[in-house]
Amino acid sequence: MAGSSPPWTGSAYLFLQSTCKTIALPSLYESSQKKPCVFKALKLALADSTGSVNGVDMLKVHCSHPHLIVQLRFCRQENCRRFLRSYREGALQKSLQSHLQLSLATTMVPLEVELKAGSEHLDKMLKDEDRCLECIYREKPDRLPDEEITELEECLKSLMLHQSTNNNVAGKDCSSLKSPSQPYPPQGSSLPTELTFIFQGQQFDNRTITPDDHQKFAKSVSKKWKQVGRSLQRSCRALRDPAIDTVALEYEREGLYEQAYQMLLRFIQSEGKRATIARLVTALEENGLVSLAEELLGLHSSEECS
Repeated sequence: MAGSSPPWTGSAYLFLQSTCKTIALPSLYESSQKKPCVFKALKLALADSTGSVNGVDMLKVHCSHPHLIVQLRFCRQENCRRFLRSYREGALQKSLQSHLQLSLATTMVPLEVELKAGSEHLDKMLKDEDRCLECIYREKPDRLPDEEITELEECLKSLMLHQSTNNNVAGKDCSSLKSPSQPYPPQGSSLPTELTFIFQGQQFDNRTITPDDHQKFAKSVSKKWKQVGRSLQRSCRALRDPAIDTVALEYEREGLYEQAYQMLLRFIQSEGKRATIARLVTALEENGLVSLAEELLGLHSSEECS
């Protein structure tokens, strides 16, 4: 109809943190074996919260120790309302704990949860449901579900079909299921690069890597440049084996700075506009180089992140 209003859509971020010292959700999600299990628990708990498997979409899952941050998209106000009620009443938290326990075949996973929409902390206004809806509605989704989410969705559908006659197969299938080999769209993809990303609970512009970033990386990464390169190679053909070892041999006399510089140069030249700071920060986090990631992002925290 000509006079119909546009569809209701909104976005929010769900922050999850285990309060158990031996369970780190970001580390579990970064594990190729455990990632599908964690994703399954998230998907089922979100479905419980809205009463429908399609009630809320996951667009991206960010690992920002100690938080696992899930970017959510709502396409109907009623689904968002149901989600908010489930969150406010603690049902979503209990559902997440239960599904994580089952999916990971572990003891109860105690969780702290937090909900944000833009700069608004929705936990402070949960009793005002309409205000929460307004905040979520203002934050329009800025991206489609990324390729990793899409592949995990397909893997989960296949797994659920396989499990339909035997629920005990879940743990075995889940542990053998591989995470997507390319967490980012391949070269030449028409999928847009996300405009922002989350690091340590803060939102940053996802700019391309600058010459200053390049030099700081080469100067500070030291012996871990090869590990960072291996993390980047999962989504960069130019760094596929034996490229990293070749760089190591070719620039052995020049030393670690030049080896690191040349490795990242191959990444930048190959990926072009997709050689973003978010991809480099993710690779640094995976290899315990949080302080270098903070330096590249202009953070000056002296606290050591574990």
